[in-house]
Amino acid sequence: MKTVEDVLIALDELTGGRVIKSLNDITRGEHPFVVMKSSNIPGKEIIETPGLVYGDMKKEVKKVAVAMTMTEGSIELAGATGVDAIVAHHPIAEAANSGGVILKNYLDLYNVAAFELHEAFHGLHPGIPFLHGHQVYRTEVSYGGVHGNILYAGKVLPEVKTLGDILTRLDHFMGLRDEEELLHTEKEIRNSSSLSETSIVTRGRIVHGEETSPVNNIVHIFPHTGFSPEHLRQAIQEHPEADTVLASISRVYDGHPLIETAKELGLNFIIGNCHVLEILENGLPLAYALDRLLPDVEVVVFRERVTSISLNEMGSPQLKKYAEEMAEGYLLKKTAVQSV
Repeated sequence: MKTVEDVLIALDELTGGRVIKSLNDITRGEHPFVVMKSSNIPGKEIIETPGLVYGDMKKEVKKVAVAMTMTEGSIELAGATGVDAIVAHHPIAEAANSGGVILKNYLDLYNVAAFELHEAFHGLHPGIPFLHGHQVYRTEVSYGGVHGNILYAGKVLPEVKTLGDILTRLDHFMGLRDEEELLHTEKEIRNSSSLSETSIVTRGRIVHGEETSPVNNIVHIFPHTGFSPEHLRQAIQEHPEADTVLASISRVYDGHPLIETAKELGLNFIIGNCHVLEILENGLPLAYALDRLLPDVEVVVFRERVTSISLNEMGSPQLKKYAEEMAEGYLLKKTAVQSV
């Protein structure tokens, strides 16, 4: 019989001892992966606590779900499918990751334990660079002294010759053709021409350069971690052999200073996988590792799919009527009264 404690031990083993072992790891401020994240927005900061967030150590575990971000949807799916523990990549926050209610109430309702890893998992494998077609020869997880600001420097794999090869490689590995077919079918079923989906509208693209542009050495960055134009200039000074900037997980759009800096420095600029695909990049290797370390436990992967649809195409005729009546009869009525 496996328990929550066994899951914790497995996570500690695969991270090389990075999970927290006691409250001292949090309170003494010495654990390198217990990190405060704050934008100085009042009341919205969070402390990452890699390991067990909530649950009984002795609780039996027969089924574990690996997820990117735990949500109320994840908790409901866990309850409905007999999942005993959710291992989330991203940090878990009170209410934000539990449908607006406190974690204890929601998780206790379905007897689900919750774990998080995030920064404690980053840097454990070279998979993201590999998927993007290069082999890393330098890895930084706090580039420029900014915690979590990741930088990879790498040389392309033998089969990658051009920028176009990188995009083709990502399409194949990520199964984006299947996602396109799924979206096309959903549009037909819902009779919705406006429907779009994250992995399709954010797929990789070349920002500066051509599909035929040769590529040899890559500086791989993640804009949402705080990577700045100044960081890019510094990285190129340190790696003058680089000919291409690759941005993945998050992206930048036309006119962004990072793009303009790359152009100034004479570099190609290419966008890779978006954040929604990290469940495949990081989640899947984590799931396989847990499957090996916990042979008596069923491991599943929770993958969220986010779509956008025009208001007038959303819902059944009955649901549209319901929503309009609620808006007109209650929400807008109150607004009208207040404006008198």
